[in-house]
Amino acid sequence: MSPIDHTLAANQPPGDWALIDEQRDFLVVAKPERMLSVPGIGPDKQDCLITRVQMEFPEARIVHRLDWDTSGLLVLARNARAHSFLSKAFADRRVDKTYVALIDESLEPAEGLIDLPIGKDPERRPRYRIDPERGRPSQTRYRVAATEKAAVRVILEPITGRSHQLRVHLLAQGRPIQGDTLYHPEGERHDRLMLHAMRLAFPDPEHPTKPMADYELDAPF
Repeated sequence: MSPIDHTLAANQPPGDWALIDEQRDFLVVAKPERMLSVPGIGPDKQDCLITRVQMEFPEARIVHRLDWDTSGLLVLARNARAHSFLSKAFADRRVDKTYVALIDESLEPAEGLIDLPIGKDPERRPRYRIDPERGRPSQTRYRVAATEKAAVRVILEPITGRSHQLRVHLLAQGRPIQGDTLYHPEGERHDRLMLHAMRLAFPDPEHPTKPMADYELDAPF
């Protein structure tokens, strides 16, 4: 099921979600940056991806999330059976997720595994931090893809799925993601977080023994 034609996403209004694929059991959508995946606390945080999608697909159910300022691919279940199946696939780490990010300087070595536990930072909420004592095990594979004029493009593959995992792991290497107003000292130089979920592959609830459903979406930066 991929790579696919991304013209559907390109034709959507700026700042709105885009339908990438519609199957009997699931939807694949593109979330723009600066949109919540699910409602937050308070009346000003009710507008979000799942609320907007449900205006067109009332049966849609959230399976996983992206941070408010992260763009890219999400899969949504369309029934209880698919929701249970996909949720278990994420829990069992049978889902492949690939992100692209921009950082200021290259990583050394240029390819490797970051294996550092992550926990909440109680003194600087809503930040997270590396916490060897109470943090949860967290692993991220990375690969430097290109050196550009004002940034280094890096490909990230989270093995675990902790909150802020990619952002905290890169910060721990001294390479915070550009545009990150929580972790980058000059995060406001960009109008968004330079992090995008570019690939998502998962087992199809209807055909679990067949090759995974596999989607890609180029980064807008």
